Amino acid sequence: MKDKIINFFDDVYKEMGKVTWPTQAELRESTMVVLAVCLLISAFVYVVDTIVSKALQGIF
Repeated sequence: MKDKIINFFDDVYKEMGKVTWPTQAELRESTMVVLAVCLLISAFVYVVDTIVSKALQGIF
């Protein structure tokens, strides 16, 4: 059991060495894209919610 645990963490260490981490510029660009998409989706949901609320108020 102890050997399996040691082997697992050894494999994790080896795999982490293969990871290509993003540069700071890439990370900043990706973050801006995520924030922009979140804002667009939030605005869309707000508009749809407002329209549906007004429609339901007109019905009831």
